[in-house]
Amino acid sequence: MIVGGGMAACGAAVEAAYWGKKHGVKVTLVDKAALDRSGAVAMGLSAINQYMGLSGRAQNKNKVEDYVDYVTRDLMGITRQDLVYDIARHVDSSVHLFEQWGLPIWKTGEGKYVNEGRWQLLINGESYKVIVAEAAKNALGLENIYERIFILEPLLDGDRVAGAVGFSVRENKFYVFKAKAVLVAMGGAVGVFKPRSTGEGLGRSWYPPFSTGSSAYFTIRSGAEMTCQEVRFIPVRFKDAYGPVGAWFLHFKSRATSALGGEYMVERRAELEKWGPYGLARPIPANLRNYLGMLDCFEGKGPVYMRTDEAIARLAAQGEGDARALKKKMKQLETEAWEDFLDMTISQALLWAATNTEPEKRSSEIAAAEPYFIGSHSGASGAWVSGPADLAPPEYFWGYGNMTTVRGLFAAGDASGASSHKFSSGSHAEGRIAAKSAVKFILENSVRPDVDGAVVEELKARTYRPLATYEKYRNYTTNPDINPNYIRPKMYMYRLQKLMDEYAGGVSANFATNAPSLERALELLTFLREDAEKLAAQDLHELMRCWENVHRTWQAEAHVRSVLFREETRWPGYYYRADYPEMDEKNWHCFANITWNPASGQWTCTKRPVLHIL
Repeated sequence: MIVGGGMAACGAAVEAAYWGKKHGVKVTLVDKAALDRSGAVAMGLSAINQYMGLSGRAQNKNKVEDYVDYVTRDLMGITRQDLVYDIARHVDSSVHLFEQWGLPIWKTGEGKYVNEGRWQLLINGESYKVIVAEAAKNALGLENIYERIFILEPLLDGDRVAGAVGFSVRENKFYVFKAKAVLVAMGGAVGVFKPRSTGEGLGRSWYPPFSTGSSAYFTIRSGAEMTCQEVRFIPVRFKDAYGPVGAWFLHFKSRATSALGGEYMVERRAELEKWGPYGLARPIPANLRNYLGMLDCFEGKGPVYMRTDEAIARLAAQGEGDARALKKKMKQLETEAWEDFLDMTISQALLWAATNTEPEKRSSEIAAAEPYFIGSHSGASGAWVSGPADLAPPEYFWGYGNMTTVRGLFAAGDASGASSHKFSSGSHAEGRIAAKSAVKFILENSVRPDVDGAVVEELKARTYRPLATYEKYRNYTTNPDINPNYIRPKMYMYRLQKLMDEYAGGVSANFATNAPSLERALELLTFLREDAEKLAAQDLHELMRCWENVHRTWQAEAHVRSVLFREETRWPGYYYRADYPEMDEKNWHCFANITWNPASGQWTCTKRPVLHIL
């Protein structure tokens, strides 16, 4: 059973179908949305961010070892090199499949892929997800794909996963899926912290708003050990519509400056020495680049601007002396600037148009977004999974690659932790790796796990309780949003976001926190969990919103407990422990893992060693 519909799930579908058909294993995919536009690539993408070029098809040809080294430095030394290596050595084959399936990849006159940066390829990616989803559907067959099903809870048989339950968000149907192995690929989490966008902009975020922590919830509730739950990701993006900045830094070679014109990456270079050896590495880790810009804002030098006009003028100057060539170059660059947004963040193009922003004439604001939980980009949160047999140290291997600490439960994409910078292509490749491993597990563990019918009935009653609560009490007041007997999902979400923002280092707290604040957050989360029992839903859509918020709450608690456990500041620019403001390599060069015990309901935090294979 594959749960999810994003890039990792689609990669898993293609690979699992291939090996499943060979060995008589039935493969089913279940998605909350519709496969064509599900996941973080739903709206499109302007670049593939992980490609090695091992076959010589691109302008750049890199070594897998160099990529592993880059990821290790970017995560301030805390990464599972075995997992990163495994994805990197396979990722090119996924990209070649994308092109074979119809994805337009930019080419040079000599037919080479165009590199945006060392590891990035430029694409026309407005239909990227549709193309990849079509291949998944063709591989599995539509009869094996269930869409618009919200997977709520795992089913367990002792220490082994046995399937999952969920409900249709369109029909009055409850689903019970029994499986010998489950592959979790339900994305990361947005909406745990209060977003910068409010009012009519509510729901506008950098990471897709429909990714609500279901991967973390499912794996945590299964009893799986989790890792890097403290490593939330804060991207710097074009302000308010979260447009991408990668093309501007890498392709257009633009600068970012304060409102006063100072280039913080130059003026604050001495700050990087405090975070050595990682701060002295090149490229500079993403969190430290964030941090230097944040320091300007904290000192009142904001807003921060991407100098788009300057970048375009400099590139266009290549045609200087020839008015016709200059005009043609300017037109090309202007088109590429708009296309970068139209390929993946249409709302940013709309905002530019609405504010009369012409990038060749005027700079645009950039800003640090609210925190997200994501294992595929520059964050690292996810499940603690087994590495590959040929690479992983004994401490990192327990029989099947990408299997969590729960037997038969696998994770890929944003669901697997400590293997950052896989992005869309690497998530697809990791989905393939995990799926092949899951089929192997089934062949070697063929006994079907038991599903307790009484547990299923209990979960079904719990699932629909918010609908019953609303029906029972809705006439108690004249305004259905104000009622002493229940809480609506939007109000619940506001409470969660407010407490996380103020006490766990959100935007309004300048991303800073300390032990007393985190302990207060845990106290407020306890109250919130109590009120979750009184969530009310008017219809199936609102029922989905209720359970999305419950999933977010579990992600929130895992995060707060992990940040409290790690007594140092290792990722300034993502969060700052004001009571432990420095990095502590002696005591905290390790993974801070966390596990929830389904039997006792207790949380346990554990240090795991960082073992490098390079």
